[in-house]
Amino acid sequence: MLNLPENPKLSDFQKYMKKMEEERGFNQESVLQKCLLMGEEVGELFKAIRKKDGIHTDANSKEYQIDQELADVFIYLCEIANRYNIDLEKAFRDKEEINKKRTWQ
Repeated sequence: MLNLPENPKLSDFQKYMKKMEEERGFNQESVLQKCLLMGEEVGELFKAIRKKDGIHTDANSKEYQIDQELADVFIYLCEIANRYNIDLEKAFRDKEEINKKRTWQ
């Protein structure tokens, strides 16, 4: 049974996703498949936001929850990072140091 530690770090989420993929058999999916699946989840997130903000959507469309769709996107983000052995926390910190030096208009 998979469990996250109390007050997990980003690396804990990545380790959890790696084990979860193996346990559920999702580790056989290619990076391209993961990217396409994440794209679908991003679309569902956008639809949930449209509905929440009162922007017209198809009356017959499925009801999406913003929090659940964000979680789905996060899951795929971790899975893709894991496939390339990318430490997301380090990547974020490195990128933020670059961003701090940029001029924002």
